[in-house]
Amino acid sequence: MAIKKQYLKSKPICKVTFTVPAKEAKKVVVVGSFNNWNTNASKLRKLKNGTFKGTIDLPKDENYEFRYLVDSEYKNDDQADSYIWNNYAGAENAVLEL
Repeated sequence: MAIKKQYLKSKPICKVTFTVPAKEAKKVVVVGSFNNWNTNASKLRKLKNGTFKGTIDLPKDENYEFRYLVDSEYKNDDQADSYIWNNYAGAENAVLEL
């Protein structure tokens, strides 16, 4: 898994690209505090090599909790900036620091 951050000079925005290798998966979605944990809001596109990829514009100078929903299983990104326990989920969420 990978996260790429591209800060824009002209706007207080960071383009965040999420990449998830999941050849066997049918659907991968990024859910988090930036989209109210909506499982339909940020679907990643499946590439020919089996990797799912997508870019989201997010306001910078913020922290966001997130996870990947791979088919019906939640997963954290191993390259997240940090992790925080979430009592509602009963698990750690990945944290994106912009």
